[in-house]
Amino acid sequence: MAHSFDVPLQSRIVDDKSPICIPFILSRIETYQKQHPNTSRPFIIGLNGVQGVGKTTLVRALAETLQSREGLPTLVVSIDDFYLTHADQLALAAANPDNQLVQYRGEPGTHDVPLLTSFLSSLTSPFPPEGIHVPSYDKSLFSGLGDRAPPSTWTHITSPPKIVILEGWLVGFRPLSPVALEAKYCSPTSKTLHRHLPAHLMFINSCLEKYQQIWDQFDAFVHVDAEDLGWVYEWRIQQEQGLRREKGVEGGMTDEQVRKFVDCYFPAYELYIDGIRNGVLGERKKACQLRLVVGRDRAVKESLVI
Repeated sequence: MAHSFDVPLQSRIVDDKSPICIPFILSRIETYQKQHPNTSRPFIIGLNGVQGVGKTTLVRALAETLQSREGLPTLVVSIDDFYLTHADQLALAAANPDNQLVQYRGEPGTHDVPLLTSFLSSLTSPFPPEGIHVPSYDKSLFSGLGDRAPPSTWTHITSPPKIVILEGWLVGFRPLSPVALEAKYCSPTSKTLHRHLPAHLMFINSCLEKYQQIWDQFDAFVHVDAEDLGWVYEWRIQQEQGLRREKGVEGGMTDEQVRKFVDCYFPAYELYIDGIRNGVLGERKKACQLRLVVGRDRAVKESLVI
């Protein structure tokens, strides 16, 4: 039931994350089942990882283990599949013409949160006899601007999953108070925040409020972190170069275009990564978050349970 992934060559690195992550998840599932012996609600995992860190490889291994070895029907859902439609994204950009953070998909506010909320509700309620269709987004449409794929192409699941994994680079981000956001903005260590007006950062911060009801449903959370967030630029460039080598993609993004692409995402990393590191699930769900910290080679240097 898990989605299939085509893993680019450069992502086929030695997977040292799964041996740490899988036992953690299995222990959390065991505890959950003991606490809720008669529930039909799936166990929901949130998974966050910076771009290029090896998140896809980890998700694939985790889903295959849960599905095949443990016999737990597992559904992997990417938050990318819940981006706004092309028309709605254009409308958002037009309504905020000076805010570069929402001119393209990616940042908080560019997802169809009601659609994602409704989808998760259909999974956590009595499963409908007609089954459920999993939304899909096609990033290749409109010359790379993307659009929601036609519903006729969405994956149809006919039985309820036991495990749901919601993955994405902003999954788990918690909004900041105005005082905390200002402190981040004024920090001398900021790399990209000063390229944007405080009001524009506050806009995506306010949009992030709408996502919180989704994060609150997580029963476990996995965060693949980096010792230095700046490495995301290098990793993303490696991804683009590897994709061209493996699949013969002509053109593609130049290194400078990749840097500008990552620049669109980096403000959110700067604003919200500390909140992820400190724990997403709060006091009620202690020891339910695993943090894996990787070095420049993307190998795990540290792991801790929060």
